[in-house]
Amino acid sequence: MQFNNHIICPDWRLSSDHALLTVKISILEEHIQTRKQTIVKNSEEEIKFIADIIELVKRLNTNHISSKEDLENIVQEFAHSIDDI
Repeated sequence: MQFNNHIICPDWRLSSDHALLTVKISILEEHIQTRKQTIVKNSEEEIKFIADIIELVKRLNTNHISSKEDLENIVQEFAHSIDDI
């Protein structure tokens, strides 16, 4: 697997004999499926959709996000709930 390598500010070196600190951040490409749907403005469907989204956001439990996995699970659950709405 090949990643892009970038060097940030390579000329910011102090006059020292210590090794230069290098940080590598891997950014993988991900395909995110998108889909568009339309709702007629000011329709009953729009009013219900907005009310359902507001309730969904209110119910999100963000009190115990202690890891990347917790955050990913909450985001996935949120995305699935929006699809259901």
